[in-house]
Amino acid sequence: MQSLTVSTDISDTTRTGRNAYSTFYNESRVRFSKLAGILALALLLRGDVRNCACDVAKPETMAARECGLCREAEKQPADAIVFFVKDINPNKPNRWLALPRAHTHAFQDLPPEVRLALWNATIEKARSMWGDQWGLAFNGDERRTQCHLHIHIGKLLDNVETPNFVVVDGPAGIPIPTDGTGFWVHPVGGKLHVHSGEQVTEFVLMR
Repeated sequence: MQSLTVSTDISDTTRTGRNAYSTFYNESRVRFSKLAGILALALLLRGDVRNCACDVAKPETMAARECGLCREAEKQPADAIVFFVKDINPNKPNRWLALPRAHTHAFQDLPPEVRLALWNATIEKARSMWGDQWGLAFNGDERRTQCHLHIHIGKLLDNVETPNFVVVDGPAGIPIPTDGTGFWVHPVGGKLHVHSGEQVTEFVLMR
């Protein structure tokens, strides 16, 4: 939250005018920031990619907003397995995305070896950025705004742990929901906690 600068010195008109302008400017920034956050949340909450129509064989379908990450995948070398892009949302300056090169919507559609390669590469990227404070999040189908499978990489916020998790030894053990819900993952004591059964999961990460 931004602090507001308010002058208490009414004897100095120059300072008062300058501080009044600063107050107006800061208040405007606060209002704009709140509005941007509300709009971003509204877009996320209305997202639903259960009926994606993105098809590289039909270029006209790729122009849709929800096909943006599909277009990014098409820019990658054909032999790439995993790639990373910075989140272009200006409200998420610390966020990166990990994606498979293959066009897929759900984890269960990836071959096991590709899924494991995606997890290994994503965790390595997350650890390089945030040490042991990393977190990964995958939003559920009802709240995703992009069709192409993507994992949010960020710093795990404090005090977000819930009792709804399973403990796995490593990436190979991460369970994949088959009901369209999302999940989030973070390290604890050399193992991984996997939280599932949620639609919006990225809010556990620093924006």
